[in-house]
Amino acid sequence: MSLTDPSRAFETLSLSSPFEGLLIVQLNRPSAANSISTTMGHELIAVFGELEAAPETYRCVVLTGAGDRIFCAGADLKEREGMSDEQFHTQHYLFERMGRAVYDCPVPILACVNGAAIAGGLELALACDFIVASDNARFGFSEVSRGIMPGGGGTQQLPRAIGVRRAKEAIFTGDYFGAAEALAMGLLNHVYPQATLMEETLSLVKRILANAPVAVRQAKKAVTYGMQMDLRTGFFFEIEAYSRLISTEDRIEGIRAFNEKRPPRFIGR
Repeated sequence: MSLTDPSRAFETLSLSSPFEGLLIVQLNRPSAANSISTTMGHELIAVFGELEAAPETYRCVVLTGAGDRIFCAGADLKEREGMSDEQFHTQHYLFERMGRAVYDCPVPILACVNGAAIAGGLELALACDFIVASDNARFGFSEVSRGIMPGGGGTQQLPRAIGVRRAKEAIFTGDYFGAAEALAMGLLNHVYPQATLMEETLSLVKRILANAPVAVRQAKKAVTYGMQMDLRTGFFFEIEAYSRLISTEDRIEGIRAFNEKRPPRFIGR
């Protein structure tokens, strides 16, 4: 049963596949600013866990939010009201697993930020491979104003994206910043008008889907994990990822298509 099968009911997510190879995962709690509830945590783990187990099912994922104002406002603070310390720890561990499920997914993931991405919402976007956003998007880590700190990878991911000093300022002040500033910092790959955001995102997705899916997954692995190694070890890791592609049918098809002067027909094997 596919993730988009109508019989698969998700309470906090809306899943769709507008064309072959693409899965759109939409955070679907617009009345609660698409905030992350316990149920959403479980459902995101389920979705991205299935993608990790069967990465050939979809070749690209777009993670976005419902509506045109808010991508995700972070954890649902109303749900957290009155939680005991033990309950808070239990829920936070769930959210940690959720973030790792997104980050560890072997399939390329684009965060399509359709509005504000605050606190855990920004961490969720940072767990993706790269981010495109609407021109009305806002970003920030507001945790220190709530007596906590980013705890879903934010203190590690943001410095790697925009540099240590800028990240410290953003985290220590809790200030918000807009899409233009985020683009200048290097947090975003592209900024589009709200009206054409999804159209532009799908155009980018199609450029990824035109390539060999196993090669793209191996390239993602090499970049993601190689960046956590010293350079020389990264070279060896890259070759290990590269070597797995030599025996694939897609590698043979790519060379044949080039020599025959036609578009390749990749099959993911």
